Amino acid sequence: MFKSSLLAGAASAALFATPALAQSRHIETVVVTASPLANHGDELASISSRLDVMDILRAGGSSLGDALAGIPGVSSSGFAPGVGRPIIRGMDASRVRLLENGTSSADASDIGPDHGVPLDPLSARSIEVVRGAATLRYGSQAIGGVVNAINNRVPTSLSDTPGGEISGGYDSVSDAGQVAMLGDVSAGHFAFHADGFYRKAGDYDTPLGPQLNSFARSSGASLGTSYFFGNDSRIGGAVVQYDSRYGIPGEDSYINMRQTKYMLGSSLALGGDVFKTLNVDGSYGNYAHHENDPDGNSLATFKNKELDLRAETLLGAVGPFLSSAVGVQVQNRAFEALGEGADYLLPTLTQNYAGFLFTEARLSDTVHLEVSGRVEYAKVQGTPVSDIYTSRDFVPVSGAVGLLWDATEHVKLGVTGSSTARAPAQTELYARGVHEASATYETGDPTLGIERAHSAETSLRLRYADFTFDGSAYYTVFDNYIYGALTGATCDEDGDCQPGPGEELREVNYTQGAAHFRGLEGKASYALWRDETGGTLKLNAMGDLVRATLSGGANVPRIPAWRFGGGFSWESDPVDAGFQVMQIGEQNDPGPFDTPTAGYVSVDAQITWRPFADRAWEFSLIGQNLADEVMRNAASFNKDNVVMPGRNIRLVARLATN
Repeated sequence: MFKSSLLAGAASAALFATPALAQSRHIETVVVTASPLANHGDELASISSRLDVMDILRAGGSSLGDALAGIPGVSSSGFAPGVGRPIIRGMDASRVRLLENGTSSADASDIGPDHGVPLDPLSARSIEVVRGAATLRYGSQAIGGVVNAINNRVPTSLSDTPGGEISGGYDSVSDAGQVAMLGDVSAGHFAFHADGFYRKAGDYDTPLGPQLNSFARSSGASLGTSYFFGNDSRIGGAVVQYDSRYGIPGEDSYINMRQTKYMLGSSLALGGDVFKTLNVDGSYGNYAHHENDPDGNSLATFKNKELDLRAETLLGAVGPFLSSAVGVQVQNRAFEALGEGADYLLPTLTQNYAGFLFTEARLSDTVHLEVSGRVEYAKVQGTPVSDIYTSRDFVPVSGAVGLLWDATEHVKLGVTGSSTARAPAQTELYARGVHEASATYETGDPTLGIERAHSAETSLRLRYADFTFDGSAYYTVFDNYIYGALTGATCDEDGDCQPGPGEELREVNYTQGAAHFRGLEGKASYALWRDETGGTLKLNAMGDLVRATLSGGANVPRIPAWRFGGGFSWESDPVDAGFQVMQIGEQNDPGPFDTPTAGYVSVDAQITWRPFADRAWEFSLIGQNLADEVMRNAASFNKDNVVMPGRNIRLVARLATN
């Protein structure tokens, strides 16, 4: 009865502004990840996206992939509620760089699809998705793009008055509860920050019944401080603790994850006309997770200790260049697997040393130029299936150029070209056995070479009083594209394989060859009516499509299906409301020996109420998958055995004070 009354109330309100559509309210917000030079997204050739804290709370989910799934071109790897790594334009793992405040997430999520990311959306104040020239500032593992979770754990400013926030939420589909708190206060030259969160979800419901072993629980806390001195200079640090326990749907095992991270953040004003600011940021993450059987016995342990340091100098005008950033980055990653995990990957050590450049110039009153470059030295050491310890050295060199033309007051056209290279990842080189969660027997290739992507992208932005549009078209040609290829054979745990079905594990061999990715993505909003108080009724639409093929015409495995949809939204000071209907297409172009997925329609709705003039309180009622459709994720390894959540009613409350 309680579920039925909530659903009736949500539907009768004729509601919703989904995170993807609600972003139209944040077009002018500065996207700090896209440029070190404090430009907002409309001043850059490639389109960037940003979610604020209310977008994150409304989206729900315990992973970055779930929080960002409403952004055109972005989807989630799925697999489990506690996982959900973002996929950008069909690229994931070693092609999407995950960051917290500009430094590495320092986890093992690129090792396997069942490994979670220790960046809970509840701990972020905003999340940015960046493509184009700026991605080279963060690593060669960002061919697809960069996802940066931004928070104030290392304070970046002094506050005149103490501030804080508390939020809570409930999900009906998994009987889930969550709460998050934070506080900021300053004393003299010091700023202090503390935050914490807790969430607990049971097995979620689907139209086919409960999805067994889909529970997820997580908690985290941080404490940080910064000291401010001189002329706009600061130095600070933070310690962060993250704990998670989640089940693997389709299996009977679960994962216990823990990470302790230490963060450094500093900005030193240099005072010169050319050398303006030196920013030094870093993190060290000590990560471990245990894969346990139902009785709590540890089957496998994965450990990852990762250091990421970057120093970036911001420059003023030099010749024709208005502003620039020059920097260096050092990464050191020691990975170790114990127990049954050692059957999959023996200890590896990955070291990266890089220099990078990002610069901007105004070619005319209407044409803006961006240029970036990165030179990297990478050493990856490990033991492949031959049992011969191997060390590989790579020197990826990458570059990108972007042009933005202000064609008229209302129209902007962007063009970006890039040639980006990355070294093979540790699993691609040295995987050597059973990966239980994905039910695969994987073998790396220690002779793999550098992967290179040649990309061209065009963007169009329309900005009228009543109509906005952001759209992109892209084409990427890969030389030596690296992927895990299903061979059609199945294997036992000893690595004895046979053609066709018969054994429990699917054989996956890492290989490389030519590949072509092309796609379209966009979102639009049209103001149908405005009232005298500033309230606006909008018609919204969004969609994306990616097609990826290998040499010879075979399909790249696990590519998200196309989607397109829209709805109406109402935006005003006291109330935001609306609904959206989204068609997710069939994925009839799976990779070799993979399986297709059926399409489905997702109906979502939402209403948010701010009862007081100071807007400090916000209450949201959100409906997701209201039609209770059977949904499977085409990009997930376990899509044949796992159905995504069914109808969900979410309640969210938030109080923020300055």
